[in-house]
Amino acid sequence: MLETLLPILIFTALALAVIGAVRRIRLWRQGRPSRVNLFKGLVALPRRYLVDLHHVVGRDKMISNTHVATAGGFVAAAVLMILVHGLGIANPLLGGLLLLASASMFVGSLFVARRRLNPPARLSKGPWMRLPKSLMAFSIGVFLITLPTVGLLPEGLLEGSSSWLLALVLAGVVAWGLGEMFFGMTWGGPMKHAFAGALHLAFHRRAERFSTKKGGAGRSTGLKALNLEDEAAPLGVEKPADFTWNQLLGFDACVQCGRCEAVCPAFAAGQPLNPKKLIQDMVVGMAGGSDAAYAGSPYPGKPVGEHAGSPHGPIVALEGKALVDADTLWSCTTCRACVEECPMMIEHVDAIVDMRRHLTLERGKTPNKGAEVLDNLIATDNPGGFDPGSRLNWAADLNLPLMSDIKQVDVLLWLGDGAFDMRNQRTLRALVKVLRAAEVDFAVLGTEERDSGDVARRLGDEATFQSLAKRNIDTLAKYRFLQIVTCDPHSFHVLGNEYGELGGHYEVRHHSTFIAELFDAGRLTFAPWKGGSVTYHDPCYLGRYNGEFDAPRNVLKALGIEVKEMERSGFRSRCCGGGGGAPITDIPGERRIPDMRMNDVKESGAELVAVGCPQCTAMLEGVVDASAEVRDIAELVADALVERSADDVSGASRRTTASTTAEEVIV
Repeated sequence: MLETLLPILIFTALALAVIGAVRRIRLWRQGRPSRVNLFKGLVALPRRYLVDLHHVVGRDKMISNTHVATAGGFVAAAVLMILVHGLGIANPLLGGLLLLASASMFVGSLFVARRRLNPPARLSKGPWMRLPKSLMAFSIGVFLITLPTVGLLPEGLLEGSSSWLLALVLAGVVAWGLGEMFFGMTWGGPMKHAFAGALHLAFHRRAERFSTKKGGAGRSTGLKALNLEDEAAPLGVEKPADFTWNQLLGFDACVQCGRCEAVCPAFAAGQPLNPKKLIQDMVVGMAGGSDAAYAGSPYPGKPVGEHAGSPHGPIVALEGKALVDADTLWSCTTCRACVEECPMMIEHVDAIVDMRRHLTLERGKTPNKGAEVLDNLIATDNPGGFDPGSRLNWAADLNLPLMSDIKQVDVLLWLGDGAFDMRNQRTLRALVKVLRAAEVDFAVLGTEERDSGDVARRLGDEATFQSLAKRNIDTLAKYRFLQIVTCDPHSFHVLGNEYGELGGHYEVRHHSTFIAELFDAGRLTFAPWKGGSVTYHDPCYLGRYNGEFDAPRNVLKALGIEVKEMERSGFRSRCCGGGGGAPITDIPGERRIPDMRMNDVKESGAELVAVGCPQCTAMLEGVVDASAEVRDIAELVADALVERSADDVSGASRRTTASTTAEEVIV
């Protein structure tokens, strides 16, 4: 009886899965075109799935091992089941392998069930709660029907007229498992991520995130530029169909694990943003409908069931129900913690900025001080609206060399808009002192420097960003230098990672990296640290965006400081709340993000928090009743400088000359 039923069940499930896949692909293809190499992506899929994906999943060893056992067992069992029970190739070797695969899947499903007994708040409930039972049904059913194949049960045991009831029960269990695993994978359900996720990895919008080198995935964090010359192209994303097809595919790959939710600073602060819910809302919009079936944490202060949309309807509606409220998009600090934690490598920040672009460029709806800041950038080339001619007023007594006079230097010091801020001017003065102590050949652009465009771009004003960037690129093209050094990670990121699309290619260093290199070259000498305990706050745009975690700590170590790490540090550092234009849009929540970060500092027991970003300095120093002093790394280094002897200077110069064949870069 089973010999007749099993092929029918298997191939019916496969046929339905294929129909569902075609239907799912049509949903994704509603999006705008995006050129990908289909063959290359499919060839790269095994490595991306087995290496690059587990580079992130492996941070939780239990879940990683569970995934290997469950997913690996399922893939092997599915293929072998088709061969053994679908096509009738029932030899003992294939049967034995099928038993092993289904047993592995069953063991994995036990751990899935254990996790679902008392799931953390970040995990979605609803249909996901049945997943362990479905996994068990598939693995147990396949295991039992395969036992006769390897001779562990008599061949005719399930075929006699007296055993028809047992055969029907087994067929029903297998059908249950097939329904969830095959049918549900493409039609929608807890296993949907397995189908969409695999194709998302193959056709990822940022293929450069995947590495062929040992160590797993690489970094690709610069925003994609809009083609402002193409009048037919939408300015940002107004409706789900305005996303590219592989972005829609990426949203559909979401496994609803909530790892993004757990690290989102806006969600923790009680602002109306939950990155997991946002991605699910995009899936709702892609297929059409409402969020009433969503079974995870809602946006803080916004109940589930109030949002609805369609593929060609507006995401943020002017009136009536919408997929997303504008405040949700403006709550994001673009810290990229969600992207860093996502095991499916979904690009939440890209999507948010794409939607902001429409609100800013098409509707002119930038909240609170957003419009004023953008007007200032257009009128004065800086977000504060200061007189551009006053950019160097803070350095009137320093006699800084100007590129317009020198034309060629080793280091171009990029001041950033911290040059207009009295607090950051202290950091800049400290950095100048350090550069001069190390006898660095440097100069500044002075009044020729304009805002890097970071704030405009994150607020969605791509036109103002590109205008500022192109003018800066034209200015830089007039001069010769080996590298740019800046104490602003936002400028560092934009100059190094986002100007390239517009024709500006530069070697850019954050000041902590450059200071570490100067110390290693013997060009700086420090007095022993005599202060109190110190912790270090990783700026998002230096750490998560650009992978620089070691250099700041190496500088602090060179100062004789033993860093007391906060619980959330490195790639899991908590945002200060100052990125993405968040202080400008100022969406209210239950608490402030910088207050939470300073509480992390307090829990570390440190008396001083070292930083490497003007935004972080401003946000953390703005905390009332802070328990720790806030100092930039450049300030700590400047305070510890020891004047070197002539022999030290000569030796350092020889070492530097020997170790660097400074090939001149023309920019």
